[in-house]
Amino acid sequence: MSKPHNDDRASRNLFGAFGGVFTPCILTILGVIMFMRSNFVIGEAGILGAVAILLIAKSITLFTALSASAIATNMQVRGGGAYFLISRVLGPEFGGAIGIVLFLAQAVSAPFYVLGFTEALVQTIPALAPHYAAIAFGTAGALFIVAYIGAGWAIKVQYGIMAILAVSIMAFMGGALTRFSPETFSTNWLSGYTLLHANNPNGGAYSFWMVFAIYFPAVTGIMAGINMSGDLKDPSRAIPRGILGAIGVGFLIYLAQIFISGGAFERADLLERPYLVLKEHALFGAGFIVAAGMFAATLSSALGSFLGAPRVLQAVGRDRIMPALQAFAKGTAQGDEPRRAMLATGAITATVLLWAVTAKGNALDLVAGIITMFFLYTYGMLNIAAFLEAVTGNPSFRPRFRFFHWATGLAGGLGCAAVAFVIDARQATAAIILLALIVWYIKARELRVAFGDAWRGLVYKTARNSLVRLSTMEEDPKNWRPTTLVFSGNPELRETLVTYAVWIGGGRGVVFLASVLVGRFEDYAPRRGAAIQQLEEFCRKRDVHAFPVVLISEELEQGVAAVLQATSVGPIRPNLVMLGWSGTAEQAVAAVPQLRVARVMDMGLVVVRSGGNPLIGTCRRIDIWWRGRKNGGLMVLLGHLLTRNWEWSRASVRLLRIENSEAAREGTLNDLEELLRASRVDATAHVIISDDPFETVFREESAGADCVFLGFEIPKEEDAAAWYQRYECCLEGMPTTILVCATGEEDATA
Repeated sequence: MSKPHNDDRASRNLFGAFGGVFTPCILTILGVIMFMRSNFVIGEAGILGAVAILLIAKSITLFTALSASAIATNMQVRGGGAYFLISRVLGPEFGGAIGIVLFLAQAVSAPFYVLGFTEALVQTIPALAPHYAAIAFGTAGALFIVAYIGAGWAIKVQYGIMAILAVSIMAFMGGALTRFSPETFSTNWLSGYTLLHANNPNGGAYSFWMVFAIYFPAVTGIMAGINMSGDLKDPSRAIPRGILGAIGVGFLIYLAQIFISGGAFERADLLERPYLVLKEHALFGAGFIVAAGMFAATLSSALGSFLGAPRVLQAVGRDRIMPALQAFAKGTAQGDEPRRAMLATGAITATVLLWAVTAKGNALDLVAGIITMFFLYTYGMLNIAAFLEAVTGNPSFRPRFRFFHWATGLAGGLGCAAVAFVIDARQATAAIILLALIVWYIKARELRVAFGDAWRGLVYKTARNSLVRLSTMEEDPKNWRPTTLVFSGNPELRETLVTYAVWIGGGRGVVFLASVLVGRFEDYAPRRGAAIQQLEEFCRKRDVHAFPVVLISEELEQGVAAVLQATSVGPIRPNLVMLGWSGTAEQAVAAVPQLRVARVMDMGLVVVRSGGNPLIGTCRRIDIWWRGRKNGGLMVLLGHLLTRNWEWSRASVRLLRIENSEAAREGTLNDLEELLRASRVDATAHVIISDDPFETVFREESAGADCVFLGFEIPKEEDAAAWYQRYECCLEGMPTTILVCATGEEDATA
């Protein structure tokens, strides 16, 4: 079993809540949307609509922050950020999928922010337009070097960027305040949705949810701080304080911008010149400060991606979820910097930039949309992870963060999914499909990796509630299902027995594999674990869904009786006991008391005499010998269940009965056909007219079958040897025969 990498705290960066979480979060939150699109949203939705959009969007982010805080304070957090939190709750499959797409999203986000900076720069200084590509690659290279040197220096650079951003916000807020007018505020209070661009294929006008989709990226950004989890001195303390602080500060700034800009600028300017009105009306005419803030916002977001993406890839590599990514697990001796993962991020950045400066069309817009979906689904998974931990009542879920409730987690998860489809249903669906494919790939690898995830808790709670409810329901023949207790011993030696038990169960019943170790408990207790492991390993290799039962007893008969009495999962108790055919008359005589114990406990008996398993791909035939309703009903039912498996799906079933005269043929045939109609079983009735002994007719008719069902009654102990010899002579050389002794309560016509 793989274990998370154990970081050496002496060699790690040890940032606090402000430098390690708040700073990267707030710099990502106060980004391009604030400068370029916030005023546009105010113009379209009005002040009231913009506030509503901000509250809805911030609620989703706040719920996500509460979920992340709850998970982070419930475990020892290591590197990997959101990937680490999700994988330790939802398991390696979902965690691995989120980790991979989160790395790709952040790695591709870096060149997008670089392109945003370059676009803003050449618009501000048109003379630089011919040097667009050089500026983009030069900026990316400089940011890469800062991040490659180490997070410590990068955080110091971000302090400088944050100072520039703060001065820029004060400049345009102050300038707008000097122009504030109650009349303008009143005019802009309600929405004024305009027509979409003429080249938009859908036509129509902007709507609340369309504008919401434009604005939503403004309230995201908490992932930038969470992804620094491996570089924090105390992640469980720093993550809640940092992300909640950033959300609160960001909310106040955006709310102030809505009210101030809504009362300062005409609607036409808000719609047509959202960035320029901030720059042109900056306090003291310092428009260059606003431009500097715009540059700082894009650069800080790019630097955050350069820092976050490699750390996610490093964490995925350390968990050994995908062999190809294990090379990125290595970190530097000082600071545990993910240099290899950084190089991978740099390569992706260079590739995307090269594509962007040379290619034409909307390909990058599509990729950008899918990136947004990945972030939304990451937020959604965080919420669902916390929701599952809380709602399942897992005793290990004891977060020190007290402001979380399962309802906020559920609301956050549903909100993220809704926003994803509001933004772009096609891209949201594409992102889901990609995530599902990655989950399927990781699951198909049959990982031996476990993180103590919440799925087990959810399954446990569901199973418990179902068992409690099942125990209150009345049993009825219509609801009969095969719950089979198979005395398999070493299943490798009785593979046919186990195979038929699973075939008959067919996913509709429960199978227990039982083994009795005969001897003193003190002597065999150390071997019991190995015996259970042997059964579990057999089930895993053969893809058999069964539960192992191992018991130690000084006498076999007592051990069998104990297993028959004690085996159950709440109200689910065995109703069929399956054994292999005895190899000798002495063994058969010894088994008779065990059969009687099962009969006393009102269990049906199934004894399998192996004639081997049919060849794959052959057209198979099942013969059921009807000699009375006592055992016949259960045989018909078991034969039908056998055909429900894909290996037997094309098998023909014959219901056979012997009569000694032609006069009885028609009546018996009608009775059998009526039985099959009432049983709703696809089989053909056959009446055989013969005066020969049953054994002779049986061997002649069923020698070509692949499986035969035959009823029996438990013999008296003094008759057991003769009973065994009679059946042994009859079954010698025949295909696999399933001997059935029913309780009489199984009704095939139910």
